[in-house]
Parts: sequence; C-alpha cells; structure tokens
Amino acid sequence: MKRREQARQIALQALYQLDVRKEDVTPETVEFLRESTKDPEVYFFARRLTEGVWGWRTEADKLIEEAAEHWRLDRMAVLDRNILRLATYEISQCPDIPPRVAIDQAIELAKRFSAAESAAFVNGVLDKIFRLIKGEDAARAERAAGNEAAAGDEGPAKDDVAAPDLGV
Repeated sequence: MKRREQARQIALQALYQLDVRKEDVTPETVEFLRESTKDPEVYFFARRLTEGVWGWRTEADKLIEEAAEHWRLDRMAVLDRNILRLATYEISQCPDIPPRVAIDQAIELAKRFSAAESAAFVNGVLDKIFRLIKGEDAARAERAAGNEAAAGDEGPAKDDVAAPDLGV
C-alpha cells in the first residue's frame, strides 16, 4: 500500500472518531495518529489531513450538502460523510494533490470500508463538488486530459509529505 493511501486510511479513522465523539482534535487524536504508523511521512500526511479536514469541515459540509441532492449531511453514514469531507478538503485545499487522485482514493476508501452502494454515491457527490469548485470547463478539461492522475501517480515519494514543525 502506498504511503498516501495508508495515511488517508488513518486520517479517515481519526475523522470517524472525532465525528462520533463530537470533539475537536485533541492530544489523544495526535497520539492515535502517531501510534497508527511507524513511518513519519505517513504520520505527517495523516495528521495534515486530519487537522485540515476537521478545521475546514464547516466549509466542506456546505459543499457536500449542495452537491448531495436530496441528502442531508446528518442522514449520511458517518463513514461516507467523512470520506466526502476528506476528498472535498483535498480537492479544494491541497493544490499538491490532483483532484482526480483525491476522488479515486475516496472511491477506493468507500469500496473498502463502507456499504456496497457507497462508492457510486461518493463518486457522484465528489464529481459534482469538483465541478462546483473548479468549474464545469476545468472539470471537463481534466477528464479529457487522460486521467494520468487517476492512475495514482501523485509524484515522487520524496514529495509525498512535507514534514512541518507541528510541535511534536
């Protein structure tokens, strides 16, 4: 499993816990992230995603509710809601991550961890979010470009994660 895939799984687990407990990121959350991997790059990327998504969830939730026609956020499965938050954050706030990679990884998370129909739901909602954020023309151009990013090429491993000073 690639580092970023592993980091996304760990981040999703942390986001699930935060959502169910209705709490903010705590030292216990950071400890969970740290104990979930021995790889510092995986840890830093998982922490970047967890803290970023949780801090930006109000904005992500607005986009998700706009894109998920006939679905209220509180009626979505907790896991699906957090997969959508994670990918929405990556699409809109992480210029180093190609949007198609974020969408494909979210679909894979849904296939692996959620209900059978969740992958199609996640795909449809994220495609609409992508069009809302990037505009219809940009979304169409990226799809026409050949989906190189969708093949999972996120760049060299060295660029995987910048290890910021997070006070740990």
